[in-house]
This record gives sequence, C-alpha cells and structure tokens, in this order.
Amino acid sequence: MRTSEEGREGGVMRRRRGCTFQKNDFLPEESFGSWGSYGRALMETPRRLKDRILTRSNESAEVGEMRARSSHQMKKTLNWWDLMWLGIGAVIGAGIFVLTGIEAREVAGPAVVLSYVVSGFSAMLSVFCYTEFAVEIPVAGGSFAYLRVELGDFVAFIAAGNILLEYVISCAAVSRSWTSYFATLCNKNPDDFRIVVHNMNPNYNHFDPIAVIVLAAICILAIYSTKGSSIFNYIASVVHVVIIAFIVIVGLIHVKPQNYVPFAPFGVRGVFQASAVLFFAYVGFDAVATMAEETKNPSRDIPIGLVGSMVVTTIAYCLLSATLCLMQPYTSIDVNAPFSVAFSAIGWDWAKYIVSLGALKGMTTVLLVSVVGQARYLTHIARTHMMPPWFALVDEHTGTPVNATIAMVVVSAVIAFFTDLQILSNLLSISTLFIFMLVAIALIVRRYYSSGVTTKRNQITLIVFIVFIIASSCGISCYWALSEGWIGYAIFVPIWALSTGGLCLFVPKAKEPKFWGVPLVPWIPSISIFINIFLLGSIDKDSFIRFGFWTVFLLVYYVFFGLHASYDTAKEFEAQRSMENSINKMEDGEMSST
Repeated sequence: MRTSEEGREGGVMRRRRGCTFQKNDFLPEESFGSWGSYGRALMETPRRLKDRILTRSNESAEVGEMRARSSHQMKKTLNWWDLMWLGIGAVIGAGIFVLTGIEAREVAGPAVVLSYVVSGFSAMLSVFCYTEFAVEIPVAGGSFAYLRVELGDFVAFIAAGNILLEYVISCAAVSRSWTSYFATLCNKNPDDFRIVVHNMNPNYNHFDPIAVIVLAAICILAIYSTKGSSIFNYIASVVHVVIIAFIVIVGLIHVKPQNYVPFAPFGVRGVFQASAVLFFAYVGFDAVATMAEETKNPSRDIPIGLVGSMVVTTIAYCLLSATLCLMQPYTSIDVNAPFSVAFSAIGWDWAKYIVSLGALKGMTTVLLVSVVGQARYLTHIARTHMMPPWFALVDEHTGTPVNATIAMVVVSAVIAFFTDLQILSNLLSISTLFIFMLVAIALIVRRYYSSGVTTKRNQITLIVFIVFIIASSCGISCYWALSEGWIGYAIFVPIWALSTGGLCLFVPKAKEPKFWGVPLVPWIPSISIFINIFLLGSIDKDSFIRFGFWTVFLLVYYVFFGLHASYDTAKEFEAQRSMENSINKMEDGEMSST
C-alpha cells in the first residue's frame, strides 16, 4: 500500500512528466517560492547547514520513499551474468589501451605492470566495500545513497559532486581516446579528425567532433533500454575478450626479454605515481553498483558480478601491460595508440587493425556503462532535491532516467570536445580516490555505529580511531611525496596499525550485514583508506588545484541552492510522515475501542 507521501510525490512527478522547463520542475521548494522566501532561507543557512551535517538518512527511506519520487519504477531485468559483463565492459577501455602507453614511457617503464597490481589491489578493496553496501541498500544512488545513510547529507553531497565529476570526465576522456583509435583504424593521425586552433592553450585547442558524435549515439542506446544496453555490452565484451587474448598470445610470441631491462627506470616512486593515474583504468565498477535497483536478486547477483568482473579485469590488465613492454622498449612505446603501434613495430601492420577494433569495442562499452551509471547517480541525487527534481524522472515506457541521461551526456560532450586526455585522467583519479576513501570510512561507521545502540563513549572512541587512521595515512602519503628518508614511516605506520587494531579491540560492533559482508573488518576498509590516500599523494599539484576549485564551486552551489532545496524536502517529508503516524494511531485506537 502506498503512503500518502508516495502518492503526493508520484502525483507531482506525473504532472511534470515530459520535457517541460517550468520553474517548478527545477525549484519547487518553499524556499524558492519568492525572493522574500529565498532571503529568509539564506538567513537560516547556519541552522539549516548544521541540521544537514548532523542528519543521516536510513535504509528504508533510500530503498522505499526515494524511489517513489521518480514517478515510475526502474525495471528489474539484470542478473549476475549481466552485472559481471557490465563490470568488464565498464572497466576495460581507455585505461589499458591508452594510459598504459603514457605511464610506461614517461613514469614507470616496464614496471607499469606493478602499478596495475597496486591499483588493482586498491580497487578490489573498494569493490568489497561497495558490494556490501549495494547488497544492503540496492538503489540507483550508489555511493551517494550509502554516504547519506552513514555519514549524512552534507558529506554525501560533496561526494555526489565528485561522483558526477568522475563520470563526466570519464566519458569525456574515453570518447577522446575513441577518436585516437578510430584514426589508427583509418591509417590517419588523430589530429586529422580534430580541429586544431593554434592560438589557444595546447591542452584545450584540439576540438574533437567525433567524440561528441559517439557520445550522442551511446546516449540514445542508454535511454532506449537498460536490458538492451546489457545485451549490447555482453556481445561487444565477448568480442573484446577474444581480441585481448589475441593480443597477449601473439604478443608473447614476439617478446624480447631485454626490453625489460631496466625494469624500473624511474624507481619505486615512479611505480606508485603511475598507479595513481592508472587507477583511472579501474573506474567503472561503481557504475555497476548503481544498477542494484534493476537487479533481480541483489544479495546473490551483486557480489558475484562485482567481484568476478574485477578479478577478470585485473588479470587482463597485468597480462596486457606486461606483453606491451616485452614487445618493444618502453622508450619506443607510442602514447596515443601503444598496442597498435607495437604490432607495427614487429612487422604485423595488419594486426594493428584488430587491436584498434578491440580498443574501439572496449571503449564503446565503457562509455555505455558509464552513461548508464552516471544517469542513475544523478537520478537518486535529484530524488533528494540536492539537484533539481526534474532530473529524477524515470520514463514510464523505457523504465530509464531520460532527463538525467541526456543532461550528463551533454556536459560530457562539451568537455570532450576540447580537453586533453592527460588533464582529464589526473583530475578523474583524485575524485575517484576521494570517493572510494569515503565509502571505506562509511563501511567502518556502518559496522561500529548504530543510533540507539552505540554508547556515547564508544561513539567518541570510534571517531578518534577513524581520525587517527586518516591522519596517519595522510602522514605516510605526505612523507612519501616530500622525503626520501624512513623516519616518517617509523612514526606513521605504527600509528595506523595501532588505530586499526584499537578499533577492532575496543569498539564493539553495532551491526552485522544481513546478506553479504566484507571480511576482516576493520582491516580491509582501513587498508583501503590508507591506499587511496597514499595514491592521492602521488598526483600532481595542478590537479589538486583544479580539484580545489571544483570543491569550492560545490560548496557555493550547496549553500545557495542544494542545502535549502534538500532541507525543505526533508522537513516536508518528516511532517507528512508524522501526520501519517498520528492518523494510524487514531485508526488503531478506534479499532481497539470497537
């Protein structure tokens, strides 16, 4: 039986159905009813901000009430087989086919295979954390919904902004890489398909119309059907895996062991610097978590799909990167299309077309799953009114979030049109590592804190240990970036270990997972926090500056719009729920008296 809140929200969304652009489609809340109302809302900003920082959502609200705000339900059409291939299709793309060349030649040398091991290990820990949440809270919001439940609205919004940035940049970067491999397939230079404006900054003067066309085609498929997108992804991914096997087998036939000397020309530091950027190659599995709402049996399908896809992906990455560096010296690797050029170097010019075709297929599936995932993130964020509720609409016929899909693709296409891949990948890695760190923190909070169960003393102890875990991880990362010595490690590593062990020994767990849980908590999420922060310390200064500007922009938007919209929506819902409870109590009283 639907609650009156669901009926009200559903009715509102039905009246808005379609591509209308009225004010109430974007700012229907009381605070934006008039300039006077908006002024009064701004005067209450400190109180409202405190309320949103301290307020946590709950699982029933995310799984139940939030879905009703999309007017129609998403269709449950996916199983574990779909999720595993969606995970493979989401991940294997530009990261391995383009960034491997850049990092092997300029940062890590043949030791780039170790960089993939480090990034893959960190990604697997994050996969475990995401899997537990996706099973327990199977909604389209992914990490945004998980953070709302465990860390509150404000932290969730900051993460949401970085989630959207992550996906926009991912789509933009991959679509530009698509152009590079398409050019190789046509025996052309990538710049032959781009418009070069010579009097502009070289990082932004290569306009890419093909990237925009590819994104538009992907958008149409994503809107049409989630199951249809899954079937297309499955077919393309099978072909892709066959081509990867071809690259590895043929490449290993033509290996030259001397190409592995020197193995790590840039030292251990180069290995970790490359791993921070190559984390980009593992972006995408979190998009699969957003499809939990469309999964038939989340408790079974999500663990198999997510973990299985990450295992396959990590093995494929290590084999491909090792093969590339054995085929030719790292100094000769082409940074635009490394695998295609490597085959040309051994006299197999025809093979580069197979490689390029495989890369194009891989990047196409990456784009498809990214577009599907980013739209579901935006849909759930808009359900809370942190973003305009117009984006929360789910189409009645296709069962897909049409408005959110189109909006995200348009933004990605604009960025893809003019921005260089290297800038995109570095900024993307910061956002991704930041979000994965927050999800790991949220998992610790989930296991060790429960309102009404955890005592005040245990709550304070939990906070202290988490702060020490984060601080010691930051200390190790900063010391790695700024010093060549060992004293810092002798200080910070024991602090991290003692903090994690202390959390395990002195704070009792408040809850256990109902269906599937991460093993060895708090050690696995604590290691995930450490590795993500450590990798953040290997990213260049300019990327952090861009990240800082983006965070400031998010805070400004939140203070002037998102805070007041979400506050009004939450209070309206609380009032409605309170009224329903009163009515239910009155009805129960009347029934008992009769």
